[in-house]
Amino acid sequence: MQADTTEAKGFSSFAEFYPYYLGEHSNLVCRRLHFVGTTLIVVIAAYALISHNLWWLAAIPLVGYGFAWVGHFFFEHNRPATFKHPIYSLIGDWVMWWQMLSGKIRL
Repeated sequence: MQADTTEAKGFSSFAEFYPYYLGEHSNLVCRRLHFVGTTLIVVIAAYALISHNLWWLAAIPLVGYGFAWVGHFFFEHNRPATFKHPIYSLIGDWVMWWQMLSGKIRL
């Protein structure tokens, strides 16, 4: 896998990073797995708060990263951007999730 020059030098803003992030999620199955994982994070967090059982929050990283990494390794065939850009990737996941939920990005 070849790193492009933008990735190698870094990004100066999220606005600069996000088009790269979307390019790393061009596979429809990968995007759908991200959507499922992120939606489950919302459900788990809500359940943990409603049930007053905060132990459920421990499942969030497993669910979130689990679905995303399956999408990247088996369908997108790339390394998740979170390995090099963890903060921007976390923000990107929520922005992409909202755009899929609102119909701006194909689900």
